[in-house]
Amino acid sequence: MKDEEIDRFVLELTQAEGLKNLGVVQSLWSGYGSIDRMGLEGTQAPSVIVKHVQPGNGKHPRGWNTDLSHQRKLKSYQVETHWYGRQKERGEPGLARIPECLGVKTDGDEVLLVLEDLDAVGFAGRRSSVNQIEWQSCVRWLAAFHAEHLGAPSEGLWESGTYWHLETRPDELNKLEDLPLKNAASAIDAKLKETTFQTLVHGDAKLANFCFRADGAEVAAVDFQYVGGGCGMKDLAYFVGSCFRDEEAESRESEVLNFYFKELRGFLERIGRDVSADELEADWRPLYRVAWADFHRFMKGWSPGHWKLSDYSERVTREVIESLQEERV
Repeated sequence: MKDEEIDRFVLELTQAEGLKNLGVVQSLWSGYGSIDRMGLEGTQAPSVIVKHVQPGNGKHPRGWNTDLSHQRKLKSYQVETHWYGRQKERGEPGLARIPECLGVKTDGDEVLLVLEDLDAVGFAGRRSSVNQIEWQSCVRWLAAFHAEHLGAPSEGLWESGTYWHLETRPDELNKLEDLPLKNAASAIDAKLKETTFQTLVHGDAKLANFCFRADGAEVAAVDFQYVGGGCGMKDLAYFVGSCFRDEEAESRESEVLNFYFKELRGFLERIGRDVSADELEADWRPLYRVAWADFHRFMKGWSPGHWKLSDYSERVTREVIESLQEERV
């Protein structure tokens, strides 16, 4: 798509009188395009976000330039497009705040998403570390998202959400030198899939994908390329690992889980879901560490030596492997 075509599309969607490029927000992973902010003239909204996916020219920063990697990324943008289409069809905002999608345009593998600018509606904050109020806001968002989509179908999305899901990461598994973990990978994956309570997971719920109000008490989330079916603990464990290092991740484990399940119960009651919160918690809570081990498996094959491969992660993973072995005896 040429710039003039993109401009025309944005003008049609927003009914703006003119546009002004306000700069690149960020480049997409592996050079697959960019996210830009465009100023609007003559409309109530001052700006929009334009996510322009242009596959084919990318280079993976860690050298994972394979056809499988390419196809996975292409599908991720198709999934995100479908996700926003599903939200638009609902016609009402959900419990978990996300940007409104104003329109989508595709041309082969090229994708253009025009989204609400969350900065312009009060969610301009980004965090590289969090205080109590801020991490609780993110965990509350996850609880709302999981409650809202409990039992939702994954058609058009990833059947198993998250970007590190075992079936989409055979190359990283092959590189994994930790043989006990390599041999347990399928059992860990199966354990997460066995949960009676399936929901939709965000799939990349790291701290960088949350946008904060100034006081940190409310957040919105972005980047839905890996949304799909699964256990909510996959999002929660991944989020905690994205903002707390080794000792703090361990020391806060019970606190985070207690807060998450309290919030989840509240949202389930609020929307009148006919589900036993006690049974859901009993099923999901032990899977938090299984989800942690699942991500550890991916990281250890993808980037040996990464800071997230901590002593805590190693201990959790060993305990999970031993537990799964005892179950099979």
